[in-house]
Amino acid sequence: MGQAAQRVAAPETTGPSWRFPAGLVLSPILSCALDAFFDNGYHGTSMRDIARRAGMTVPALYYHHENKEALLVELLDRSISRVTELCCEALADAGDDAEARFCNLIECLVLFMAMSTKTAYLDHELRSLSPDNRQRYAAQRRRVESMVIDAITAGVEGGIFDVTDAHATGRALVGMIQAIASWFHPGGPQSPQALARAYLDVAVHAVGATRPVIDRVRAPR
Repeated sequence: MGQAAQRVAAPETTGPSWRFPAGLVLSPILSCALDAFFDNGYHGTSMRDIARRAGMTVPALYYHHENKEALLVELLDRSISRVTELCCEALADAGDDAEARFCNLIECLVLFMAMSTKTAYLDHELRSLSPDNRQRYAAQRRRVESMVIDAITAGVEGGIFDVTDAHATGRALVGMIQAIASWFHPGGPQSPQALARAYLDVAVHAVGATRPVIDRVRAPR
């Protein structure tokens, strides 16, 4: 069987928008900075490297952005704002259904990580921020984590999930999903949708639910 035949078929782009998130719209400078940070890491990238990629002089680059950290902060802010927005859409789509809220959140986060690997990978550069910027970004990131923890807690309180520690379980699941950006390659043999379904299987068992939950909450409404 040829290599092309081994690849999964392109998924249909039908359904709620949070399942098919559009990429971030970035300026040429931010796009070049993102590529440079992804290729070489934050500390391995200089403003001269970014200016070269953008086809401009270093002084011109400084005219638009104060310094290298300012570029990283803007990219991180845009990324976390986008994933937060998508998670809110996924929750709204689930309504008051506790199982659907949990499953939608997990699926949403996995899809974002798989479809936005470059921006998602920047989360690993949190340690490169100054204390004030790190604290501000960490607070934004905790909001997403809290959504997952709250969804688990609601399921436990409703007698749907069987979890001893909702906070620990939520943090573990979010950590597992964040790691996707470090190894997933878009265009590979596994589609983001197939990856999301595999992670959903892990997640529902982690909260003491069963696989049929996935089929129920993903059925057309």
